[in-house]
Amino acid sequence: MPSCSIYEMAWGQGARRPILGLLLRAQQQAARGYSSSAFQARTAGTHVPQNAAFFRRFSSEVPASEQMNLIKQLRERTSAPIKDVKASLVTCNWDIEAAQKDLRKRGVVLAAKKSSRTAAEGLLAIAQDEKRAAVVELNCETDFVARNDVFQYLAASLAKKALSAKGPGELFLPFGPEYFENMSINLDHPKLSGETTVQSAVTEVAAMVGENVKFRRGFMLSTSAHGVVSSYMHTCPQPGLGRIAGLVTLEAEDSSALLDAVKEVGSSIAMHIVAAKPLFVSKELVSAAAVENEREILRTQAQSSGKSQMAMDKMVEGRLRKYFEEVVLMEQKYVVNDSTNIKTVLNDLSKEVGCKVTVGNFIRMEVGEGIGRSETADGSEAVAGAA
Repeated sequence: MPSCSIYEMAWGQGARRPILGLLLRAQQQAARGYSSSAFQARTAGTHVPQNAAFFRRFSSEVPASEQMNLIKQLRERTSAPIKDVKASLVTCNWDIEAAQKDLRKRGVVLAAKKSSRTAAEGLLAIAQDEKRAAVVELNCETDFVARNDVFQYLAASLAKKALSAKGPGELFLPFGPEYFENMSINLDHPKLSGETTVQSAVTEVAAMVGENVKFRRGFMLSTSAHGVVSSYMHTCPQPGLGRIAGLVTLEAEDSSALLDAVKEVGSSIAMHIVAAKPLFVSKELVSAAAVENEREILRTQAQSSGKSQMAMDKMVEGRLRKYFEEVVLMEQKYVVNDSTNIKTVLNDLSKEVGCKVTVGNFIRMEVGEGIGRSETADGSEAVAGAA
């Protein structure tokens, strides 16, 4: 075995220390997310640029202030929940472009998982022209998301799409999710733009907001001849959006009649519909079965009074008239002036314009009504008031 001096042994041990130190540093840097090329550049004394884009590609050690800035930027771009934004940024080593792509992929998967959750909040959106109006219901899980500008933009866009996709024809048309199947829509929003299918747009918004989002139902109203479509929206965050909607068509018999007064009264009747919740246009449109069912209930209530049969019959008929005043539009007290009813309002309007004015159809819709109960695919439970 070759001999060596104490000096040579000391030198050998000293030489090993820097090598061991370099290996240890390499392990530490790898654990912190550095690539081997970045490490080599540092150990060789090469200057590593400190601009954010380069630094984020190689290190997860982004300053806290920069992290908050990136989270804010990505949240503004996508409207995704903060926890999802941060998770994607961490996964992508704080590369904002990569994180945005990851967030979209992650969001679509999560949206699919959340599609079975109850979505009873949301907004109604109305789009209309001179002769037609469309109202749609877009649901989400919380009213917080309903205030999101992307969600509101999508709701308004769906109403416009429904109106443009259907030409003049049916006076009253309920439709469900199948109406938009395979239908394309062109969007122009900073966070949601380009041409896509309606379903893809809904899924994209669900991915952004982190909740179950779905289009539930819609209705189309049209006038048959010389008339107007009037609407009123309650709890309205911006024009054309709200939580409760009333729509009504008024039609004038004379095609030469001026419609300014008709439009004005139509708007107030639409507001009345929201407040009074009518179910039928007139008594004649209440089904015989519904009347008999109500009469039977009233008879049972009257029998407990112990009065004579004649007195009980009078009680039943009086309460039946009260029932009509509650559920029939033409019999209801006018909410603007409860000293009169809607029938009288229309009679006065007919005299003003010089011809008979009648109600064609009406709709009252409220966000989330009927969810959790049995309902048809097109939401027909909300249209009992249509003529």
